Order: sequence, then structure tokens, then C-alpha cells
Amino acid sequence: MEKSKLSVLLGAAFLMATSAIGPGFLTQTTVFTEKLGADFGFVILASILIDVGAQLNVWRIIAVSGKRGQDIANQVFPGLGYLVAALVVAGGLAFNIGNIGGCGLGINVLFGVSPTVGAAVSAVIAIGIFLSKEAGQAMDRFTQVAGVCIILLTLYVAIISAPPVGEAVVKSFAPDKIDIMSIVTLVGGTVGGYITFAGGHRLIDAGITGKEALPEVTRSSVTGVVITGAMRIILFLAALGVVAHGLALDPANPPASVFRLSVGEIGYKIFGLVMWAAAITSVIGAAYTSVSFIRTFNKKLDEHYRLAIIAFIIFSTGVFIFIGQPVKILILVGALNGLILPVTLGVLLLAAYNKKVVGDYHHPLWMTIFGWVVFGLMFYMSGYTMINNLPKLFA
Repeated sequence: MEKSKLSVLLGAAFLMATSAIGPGFLTQTTVFTEKLGADFGFVILASILIDVGAQLNVWRIIAVSGKRGQDIANQVFPGLGYLVAALVVAGGLAFNIGNIGGCGLGINVLFGVSPTVGAAVSAVIAIGIFLSKEAGQAMDRFTQVAGVCIILLTLYVAIISAPPVGEAVVKSFAPDKIDIMSIVTLVGGTVGGYITFAGGHRLIDAGITGKEALPEVTRSSVTGVVITGAMRIILFLAALGVVAHGLALDPANPPASVFRLSVGEIGYKIFGLVMWAAAITSVIGAAYTSVSFIRTFNKKLDEHYRLAIIAFIIFSTGVFIFIGQPVKILILVGALNGLILPVTLGVLLLAAYNKKVVGDYHHPLWMTIFGWVVFGLMFYMSGYTMINNLPKLFA
């Protein structure tokens, strides 16, 4: 395989992974570890299996059709693509405000400047990537380097925190308690909303489509899930080590306290770097993928999509700086992301047997079954979670 193609495939995997690994990812993983202890290992294992079932199907159908998610949805049910695009863009925008906030927090920890200044500086860096002549390559390289740094730095903290690995392994397969909301939240934050399509849409832009590309597309999709899962496991072990030693996490900033309690003030600075890298790559992924969901609806927008991405980043930053982070909206969108997944996955599974979309391609039966099982599980668990938990947020 030529070097440029391998770089794009790796870039797509890292784009999907780093889009998932944002401020919410760090906070969710830490909070659920404190709540569930070693039992959280089962939640991570279940979410990884669901993620694989979703991504295998989504990436494969996007690649073989050569069409983006919204266009496939419109071919399956006319008009549905516009609804899906609206949901994905709204979710991407809300999360991007939080991602920009995470950038500001990371810069604040590293250099002591205000989060507002840190957010503005980070937005300029993200915009610079899309102003580059080779924006796709710049995005691929940036997300790869940042992703590797995030994992290695967190791995160092996990080793220092000395977690009970044996107990974590046992409870991953035989938990004392199963928490449905945590599974929905993790899956929604890992492959929900725009994240499901980040890598697949990147491959379309790079021209890696068609039946002949399917083996590479499959490997790339699984690589993305494995990278995300590895980071989740490493952060889980780091937090578990702190909790297992009887140390209390700071409720105002749980992930920061994991790094600080494990490695001291140096650990706090490491957290700042991890938070910034996780947040800015999520800014890039959310902006790129959200705009990819509307660019095909208008010829001018398609021609100037990079300007639309830049406008998306500027708007997100402006909302954070002048209004603040809408916490309740972010929580609501996080829950909705888990519900968006079965809708989009269901549409693409139907598209896999629609000749207008995939031509003479034959989707593997085992993959179809795997996909519909994921659809059923997520539809049930998302509905259960929203009915039982969302009313409490707005009481």
C-alpha cells in the first residue's frame, strides 16, 4: 500500500478516535470509574463491542456507496437526510462549545492564562489547519501526533497510580453491577452523533471508496475503535488506581484530580496538555464532520466548505467566550447522541440492501446481524436512559 493512502487510512482512524476523546470523554470516564469502581471495566468492554458493530457497518456502506451519510439517508427515505444532518450539526455545535471550553481549560492549566484567551488561541490554531493548502493531510498528521501524545501521557499516569489490574480484568467479564446509563453515555460519546461518520467522510474526501477498498476501510474503522478503547481503558485504570487507594476526586474537576493525585503538580501539568490535545482534536473533528453533513446540499457550500468549517469554529468560540458553556444543553445532546446512533445505523443497514445506493454489492450477513443487534440494544438502552434520567435534569 502506498504511503499516502496508508496515511489517510490512519488519519481517518485517528480523526474518529480523537473526535471521541474530548473533554466529555475524560470527565465521563473518570466520574463513572469513581461511581462503579472495577465494574466500569464491563461497561468499557460492552461499549467497545457495540462501537465495532456500528463502525464496521457505517464505514463499509459509506465507502462502497461513495456517498456521505445524509445523501444515503435521503436515498433510503426522501427528506430523512435533512433531519439527520440537522441533528448531527446541532449536536456537533453544542459539543464544540464544550470542546473549545476544554481547550481554554488546558491552556489555563499549562500557562495560567484565562480560559477565554486559551480558547481563542486554540481556535486560531484549529483554523490555521483548515487554511492550509493541504488541509486534509494537515488534519491527519495533527490528529495522529496529538492522539499518540494523549495515550502515552495518560499511560504514564496509569502506571504511577498502580491500579488493581487483576480485579479490573475479572470485573470486566463478571461485574457485580451493570449500569445501563453509563453504557449509553459511553457509546453515545464514542460513536454517537457526528463521530460515527467522521472517519468514513474523511475517506470519501480522500477518494478511498468502492468495493476494492473495503479491506482497508474495515481495518481503518476497527483501528479507530481500538485507539478510542485503549485510551478509555488507560484512563479507567489511572482513575481506578486513585480510587482504590482511598483518595477522593475533586468533584469540580475529576480528571484533573486523577492526574494530580497520581503524579503531583507535574501530573496536573500533564493533565493540562492531555486536556488541550483531546479538546482541540475534538474541535477539528466536530467542525469537519458537522460541515460535511451539509456541504452536499448546496453547490457553493461544497466549493467553499473549508470556509464553512472555519465559520463553525469561530461561532463555537464566540458562544463560549460571550455566553459560556450551556451545561444542560451539552448533557441533553450527549444523551441524544446515543439515540441518534440507532437511527443513523438503522438507515445505513437498510441502505446496504438498496441497489440505488450500493449497486451490486452484497453486505455480509454476519455484519448485518451484528448491526441490527447493536441497533436494538442502543434503541432500548437510549430510550430507557432518556425516560428515566432526562426529566431530572430539567426539574
